[in-house]
Amino acid sequence: MSAKLTLEGVRADVAELLYEDPEELTDEENLLDWGLDSVRIMSLVERWRTRGVEVTFADLAERPTLAEWWTVLEPKA
Repeated sequence: MSAKLTLEGVRADVAELLYEDPEELTDEENLLDWGLDSVRIMSLVERWRTRGVEVTFADLAERPTLAEWWTVLEPKA
């Protein structure tokens, strides 16, 4: 059974890959400007897929902010 993603969990996952404090990453900042590259995005895609989230590299690469990612990742009722 997969654990549901939360926005704060997504923020923590991204911050971990960027070696940053999660509180430093706001919802509207472009994560590419923080150094998030295609390899790290694919790492996140694979991590979240193992948790049962249907997401693709393109879903994230085309929308490089946490707010936009959350619209794709947010568990639907």
